[in-house]
Amino acid sequence: MRQIDKPTANEHVEYVSRYIDLVPNDGRILEHLRTNLDATSAMLRTLPEDLLLYRYASGKWTIKEIVQHLTDDERIYAYRALRFARGDTTDLPGFDQDAYTRETGANRRGLDELLSELGSVRAATVSLFEGLEEDVLTRAGMASGNIMSVRASAYHIAGHELCHLRIIRERYMRAATIGTPPN
Repeated sequence: MRQIDKPTANEHVEYVSRYIDLVPNDGRILEHLRTNLDATSAMLRTLPEDLLLYRYASGKWTIKEIVQHLTDDERIYAYRALRFARGDTTDLPGFDQDAYTRETGANRRGLDELLSELGSVRAATVSLFEGLEEDVLTRAGMASGNIMSVRASAYHIAGHELCHLRIIRERYMRAATIGTPPN
């Protein structure tokens, strides 16, 4: 399996560290992307439908919406990595994750369908990074006015998923174990 070193601090904006720091510093990012998806899918498939539609607070997303958000975010960050890898110097726009989530219809979809879509996107992401030449991995571009290297995008994707899994465990699954009724 291909090795891709963890990005240095100058390859991304500081707030992205909260995601990147969750990923092991072993260069096996593509393996982590695969195993993260397996772990995410296995955990989510154990949850009852009412918990998948639960919001732990007003205005917060459901677990189904989180899954779709992971898919959307990964598509965007992989696209950014592609643009940067190809030497595109255009400052790419940001996106409003809340506005995107409102438009997904995720709560009307089945979990298997959402996970299948995430799996398809993940396969494309891994394929993209497997095919990149070594010298483009540290190439960087601008998105939302912030710097990000190609390899920082891969680590962002993996860490972003881990961050949301932690939130699901702490705020959604915990609510289910203490008997908070789903809304």
